[in-house]
Amino acid sequence: MTEKQSPLQKGKVDKVFLVTTIVIALIGFFIFASASLGLRARDAAAFSSIAFNQGFLGLFLGTIFMLIVARIPYRFFYKYSLHIFILALATTALVFIPGIGTQFGGAHRWLLIGPISFQPAEFLKIAFVLYFAATLFKARSTITSFRQGVIPLLVILGVTGFILLAQPNTSSFAVIFVAAVAMFIVSGAQWRYVVGAGAAALIGLALLAFTRPYVRERIMTFFDPSTDALGSSYQIQQSLIAIGSGRIFGRGFGQSIQKFGLLPEPIGDSIFAVFAEEFGFVGSILLIALFVTFAYRGLRIAIRSPDLFGGLVATGLVIMIISQSFLNISAMLGIVPLTGTTLLFVSHGGTALLFALIEVGILLNISSYQTRKVTV
Repeated sequence: MTEKQSPLQKGKVDKVFLVTTIVIALIGFFIFASASLGLRARDAAAFSSIAFNQGFLGLFLGTIFMLIVARIPYRFFYKYSLHIFILALATTALVFIPGIGTQFGGAHRWLLIGPISFQPAEFLKIAFVLYFAATLFKARSTITSFRQGVIPLLVILGVTGFILLAQPNTSSFAVIFVAAVAMFIVSGAQWRYVVGAGAAALIGLALLAFTRPYVRERIMTFFDPSTDALGSSYQIQQSLIAIGSGRIFGRGFGQSIQKFGLLPEPIGDSIFAVFAEEFGFVGSILLIALFVTFAYRGLRIAIRSPDLFGGLVATGLVIMIISQSFLNISAMLGIVPLTGTTLLFVSHGGTALLFALIEVGILLNISSYQTRKVTV
């Protein structure tokens, strides 16, 4: 991308990608309504607050911002990527300031803005992808050089990791790391650096397990779910009971039993288990197929982007959304350790839904400038 950019011919957005997103979001709205029945019965006031955040902040404002962002040429974000990244870092750092940030479960992840809680790490995810993509684009001629190409990228990743791991928010950093590696590969990096990044991730995970008991506990629970059935293993065991109870076609919408005080976080990271209990194996496969379609069309947008920057942004956003979603589903099935990640477009989290829809808006804008006809 040079100072004198060639004009782009704007066309129609990827309608299949848009419709897929709308279907997932609508499914998410209805399953959230079902999963929250237990909370509504226990604490009507808490339910009202959560429903407001999910419905107004997440779905309503998210849809409006998605439509607005879809009309902003994506090259705008190249020009202001550094400014957006610095603003996101500063906003995320506010969680450590008493009176502004709020602590829950030992983690500093939220800002209180009146009656609304806001998780700035979701903003940081988008900002990181935009700035990382811009940096990769600028370094495309030196990306094979460790000193000029790799070290600057490690600094960006390190600064982001420092502020997220200090909260601690290990799952968000893990998702960002996966997206960064995917973007690094797309930019043309040498495979020895990619392998090195994988080795560094394993070493980092080992260090976290050694220094943070909750990480070590989750890993141990993954390898032996029968240990501490009423403690660290409780969530995965209740999740598997819920999923198994759904059988082929499920109990029916609203008929989940596990969500009533048995399954921890039924509107949060356990919501897939509620969905599987109510819609069974068939419904679960259909939901997974929708996310696969989302990934396919999203990566198709990346491939057909008219320039490398757009391709890198699309790759980063799609991989980030899909890796988080499948990480959540895999954890509920016991395939990976519990991470606390939510199922995007479905789980409770107005901030996460808001920014996920903004990310979709950016992807839709990139799709409207597709120039290369390829078969994917």
